[in-house]
Amino acid sequence: MGRHGTAARDGRAQGLSRDARVMLAASFFYLGSTMLVNPLIAGFTGSLGGTAAFMGVVGGLMNVCSLAIRPMAGNLSDIVAKRGLATAGAVVLAVSTSLYAVAVDPVQVAVLRLVSGAGYALCSVCMSTWFASLLPPARIGSGMGMFGMMNALGMAAGPAAGLAISGWLGYRPALAFGGIMAAATVVLVRFVGDPGKPAAAGSRAGSGLRDRAAAGMGREAGAGGAAGPHAQGARRRMAQPRRRFALVDMRVVPAALIVALFTVPYMATQSFLVSYVDARGLDLSVSLFFPVYAVVLLALRFALKRRFDTVRFGPFLLASSVCAVCALVLLAVMRGDGALFAAAACMAGGYGVMCSVCQATAVRLVGPEHAGMANSTYYMGLDIGMALGPMIGGMLFGAVDLGLFYPVLAVTVPLALAVYACSRGLRAL
Repeated sequence: MGRHGTAARDGRAQGLSRDARVMLAASFFYLGSTMLVNPLIAGFTGSLGGTAAFMGVVGGLMNVCSLAIRPMAGNLSDIVAKRGLATAGAVVLAVSTSLYAVAVDPVQVAVLRLVSGAGYALCSVCMSTWFASLLPPARIGSGMGMFGMMNALGMAAGPAAGLAISGWLGYRPALAFGGIMAAATVVLVRFVGDPGKPAAAGSRAGSGLRDRAAAGMGREAGAGGAAGPHAQGARRRMAQPRRRFALVDMRVVPAALIVALFTVPYMATQSFLVSYVDARGLDLSVSLFFPVYAVVLLALRFALKRRFDTVRFGPFLLASSVCAVCALVLLAVMRGDGALFAAAACMAGGYGVMCSVCQATAVRLVGPEHAGMANSTYYMGLDIGMALGPMIGGMLFGAVDLGLFYPVLAVTVPLALAVYACSRGLRAL
C-alpha cells in the first residue's frame, strides 16, 4: 500500500483523517454559500421589480428543485465515485450564485434559483456520503455528528455574513461573496485523496461492515469444508448487491421527519426574527443571535465528542426537545439581550444537535453501502423543513397574535416525539 493509503488508514484509526478534515471545510463553504443567499434573495428580487408573491416563489424555488434532484443524487452517490459528482455540484452552485450578482430581471433570478437547487442537491448528498465513506464503522456516529455540526455552522454563519455584507455594501457584493464561498468548495474537493468510490465496489470505509461478516464466513469455511461454497457465494452477493432506483430509503424516513420538524421553527426564526422584534418594539441585538448560536453549537460538539457513538437516539431526542421548547419560550417572552442569547444557545442544543444526530442515525440505520440514499432521504427532510419554516412563519406572523407566534411553532416538538414513538427502528438505536 502506498504512503497516502497508509496515512489515511492511520488517520482513520486515530480519528478524522486529513481527507475527512478537508471534506468538513468543503461542506462548510458550500452550505455557507447557500444559506448566505437565502435571507437575501427575496429582497434582491423585490429590488429588481418582483412582486411580493413572486419574491416568495423565488425564495422557495431552490428547495423545490433540490427535492426533485435528491433521489437521483442519492442513487448516483451509491454507484459512482463521489468526487466527480461533488465537483459538478459545487461548480453549478458557484456559477449560479455568482450570476445572481449580475442579474437584472426577476425571471433571471428565478432561473438561477432552480440551477442552484440542482447544485445544492448534488453537493449535500454526494459530500455527506463521501464523508461517511472516509469514517471507520466505530466512528460513524461521532464523525457524522461532526459533519452535521459543520452543516449547522454553515447554516448560521452564512446568513450572518450575508446580512452583514449586504447591510454594508448592498445585495450584489454579498451575493458575489456567496459565489466565492462556493468556489472554495470546488478547490477543496480536489485536495481529497480518496475519490469516494462506491462502497459496493470495495472502498475501504464502505466495506468495513461487510469485511467483518466475510471474516466470519471465512472462519466457518475453515471449520467445515462444506460451508466454503456457501460462504464464497454469500461474499460475492455482498460485494455485488443488486440495486434498484429508489425515491427514498423508508428506514430513514422517521429520522428525516424529525429533522424536518425541528427545522421548521429554526427557519421561521431565521426568516422572521427581525420582523418579530421590530413588531414588538424591542431594542435587541438581533444580529448577534446566529453568531451566538454558532459558537454554542461548536462548543457542544466538542463537549459531546464520542457520545454521538455511545448514547442512544432517545436520550438525544429528549434533551434536544427540552432545549427546543426552552428556546421558543424564551423568544416568546424575551425583553432583553440575555433572553435572546439564551434562546440562541437553546436553539443550538435543540435544532443544531438534532441535525447531527439524525444524519448520523440515517447512515447507521442502513449501512455504508446505502449511505447515498440515506443522506438523500435525510436532506429531503431538511429541505421540507427549510421550505415549510418560512411559509408557516409567514402565515402565523400575519394571522395570530405575536405572543402566540413561538408557542404555536412549539407544536413541532411533540410531533417529533410522536414520530419517534411510532418508529421501532429509532427506538432500537
